[in-house]
Amino acid sequence: MGRLLSWLSVLLLVVAPATQAQQRDITLEEVITMQRVAQAVTSSDGAFTAFTKVRPRTPYKEDDGGAYTELFVRNAAGQTIPFVTGDVRIGQIRFSRDNEYLFYLAQRGDDKHTSLYKIPVNGGESTRVYQHETAIGSFDFCTTGRHITFTAREKGPEKSAELAKKGFRAQVYEEESLKTQIWLLDTQAEELKAQVVELDEHVHSVQFRPQHPHLLARVAPTTLVDDDLMLSSYVVMSTSGEEIVRVQSEGKLGAAAFSPDGQRLAIIGAEDQHDPATGRLYLVNLENGSLTDLAPDLIGHVQDIAWADNNNLLWLADIHVETEIFSTNVASRETSSLIGQGEAIFSRINSVSSNGLVTFVAHTPAHPPEVFHFHNGDLQRVTDSNPWLAEVRQPRQEVIVHEARDGLELEGILVYPHDYQEGTRVPVIMNIHGGPEAHIRNGWNDRYSSPTWYAAQQGFATFFPNYRGSTGRGVEFSKLGQNDYAGKEFDDIVDAKEHLVAIGLADPERVGITGGSYGGYASAWGATKQTEHFAASVMFVGISNNLSKFGTTDIPNEMHLVHARSYPWDKWQWYLERSPIYWAEQARTPILIMHGAEDTRVHPSQSMELYRYLKVHGNVPVRLVLYPGEGHGNTRAASQLDYALRLMRWMNHYLIEQADGIPPHELPHAERL
Repeated sequence: MGRLLSWLSVLLLVVAPATQAQQRDITLEEVITMQRVAQAVTSSDGAFTAFTKVRPRTPYKEDDGGAYTELFVRNAAGQTIPFVTGDVRIGQIRFSRDNEYLFYLAQRGDDKHTSLYKIPVNGGESTRVYQHETAIGSFDFCTTGRHITFTAREKGPEKSAELAKKGFRAQVYEEESLKTQIWLLDTQAEELKAQVVELDEHVHSVQFRPQHPHLLARVAPTTLVDDDLMLSSYVVMSTSGEEIVRVQSEGKLGAAAFSPDGQRLAIIGAEDQHDPATGRLYLVNLENGSLTDLAPDLIGHVQDIAWADNNNLLWLADIHVETEIFSTNVASRETSSLIGQGEAIFSRINSVSSNGLVTFVAHTPAHPPEVFHFHNGDLQRVTDSNPWLAEVRQPRQEVIVHEARDGLELEGILVYPHDYQEGTRVPVIMNIHGGPEAHIRNGWNDRYSSPTWYAAQQGFATFFPNYRGSTGRGVEFSKLGQNDYAGKEFDDIVDAKEHLVAIGLADPERVGITGGSYGGYASAWGATKQTEHFAASVMFVGISNNLSKFGTTDIPNEMHLVHARSYPWDKWQWYLERSPIYWAEQARTPILIMHGAEDTRVHPSQSMELYRYLKVHGNVPVRLVLYPGEGHGNTRAASQLDYALRLMRWMNHYLIEQADGIPPHELPHAERL
């Protein structure tokens, strides 16, 4: 126990600021309390930029709960002014049409639910614009600014709270969900009372069509997550709910944006119903809803769109592990690159002002998401949410290209340990992304589940493989893993490990594997079927049994259409053999299993099954940790810190110390109170 406390004291130590001549190491507490920009929007005249910053709670000092989100405004002089700060959670932000007010969503004071507020840009207090009978989800202004549309769930059954107190708490599975509806508010009416737009569909988003008395809504048949992913559609309708045109799309849908005059509509969608991810850029025919692909030859994935004017559409694309900003003239179909690859990893195109100023949220290997401005060819970072990062040693990060055993070219992101000497073999943590329709970019990848900066100072290299089925390389590449659960896609992970061994970096006896969701599946597979390749595994919210996974997840239709391309009853034995529990007896890789107790995407029973199989076989150290109140990933600071501590202790025990047995399960949290 003494060694444990000594090692954890290093993890939790808050180091004093270093001198200019010497940078210091980072702590795990600092990793999980890192601040980041969540949203940013610039006024239409370019004078003000508003942004929200996420401030996690401080472990041991603050009570449990989610992070806070504060509101700031940067003026034309470059001064950043706190507008709404403290223990608040600011939602969507947007400037009024006349740029005099900043509107935002929040639950403040005696609010029963999230309400709509406004605050004068030139100074003053916030005032509540409207409180609805349920929480407001998102909002938009009409062209004149007089009318506001917003989304909100329908009101629940009468006296449900009173009945619950009497013990009547039965839940009818998947049949009691409340639809989200569209509401319209006339801000100049004598009595402020929103009117519902009657629809027989569940609403995911709504916006006004500029210069027209129309709305654009993304709707789905039910409230089920599966229908959101696979069966939603965009509909242009009148403000009374009469359908004008429905966009003829298939599969998953992303963002949608009207040109300023409302004559053109661009959306991000899928190639077909089997496309694992949104990423195709379409122009909608507003007469019949048909689609024209504006970037048919793109070997990448479109992530966001914004109109610069009525003819020119800006779009952000993932290209391999970088991002690029393009501009397309939709009249001439001419496309040019606005900001090339390697400048930053852009997350959103947040706004385009009348003076040509474009506002982004972006990150780099040196910092988490911040506000960037692009104007007259110049890209400028304008916020610094974590100035103390300048004191901390940044590890070397680079893109690694290698071949799979079948010759397919693959990429990944390698973070070196500090002071690495070429040719030295080091312990490696293979960190596997989820999805699998996702990918790791060459930007900021330091977080509680992959604390790369902390791992680097402890002597670990971290490698993020973008295995087949990942995004960023076009639809064809993203489909390569379909109908092959745990097949070539997970062989790619082993091939990446073997490449790191071949180049003299990885010690083949000290390679660990970890990941969440589909990455958790890979981690379980690495600890069972591929056990000879990995000396330690940490599985997070992962899959262990593909048969029971199908019956307990909230996305069975998506699993069928874009992953398995079959149903369990089509081939029971195949599904079983592609499940880690099937190979549990041969497992020799110590595995730490962690899971959110309220996970609906991958039910915690998936972790329980693998734990029980391994525990009964008794051939390998195994531990199961559940996080009450957490779902498909930890959101609370205390849960994140606990996870990071356990992850790094497990890897340290088996990869650095190469110790036998199992580390103690206790963590000395009580000593920090």
